[in-house]
Amino acid sequence: MRLSTKGRYSVRIMADLARHPGDAPRLIREIADSQQISEKYVGRLLLELQKAGLVASLRGVKGGYRLTKPAADISLLDIVEAAEGRLALVECVFNPAFCARRDACPACPVWKDLSDKMRTNFAAVRLDTLANKG
Repeated sequence: MRLSTKGRYSVRIMADLARHPGDAPRLIREIADSQQISEKYVGRLLLELQKAGLVASLRGVKGGYRLTKPAADISLLDIVEAAEGRLALVECVFNPAFCARRDACPACPVWKDLSDKMRTNFAAVRLDTLANKG
């Protein structure tokens, strides 16, 4: 399993927001400049993060984006799943209709166990820890 640019950049955007908790809301331009990501792409990713309830947008002269809750309450799993969708090694783990052979597949329990462990590890990493590393 590989995270796409969408997932990796979403983590960077969230870490950027976490580094500025008491500041005025961050503008897309500020995030794009600090993370060296195009403004257009930052805007698209922020919309996904907003749909997931991880960020809020504030309109007006003093508007921008900020986290909806403390960084310590947001996990890497929350961010990656907001950007990428449900995290699993293979789709049949969480979507039984994806594979007609799921019940007879000897590898399916292994994929499920590994996916569960991966999700647990991603959930254990908190945004505040990530933000302090960069």
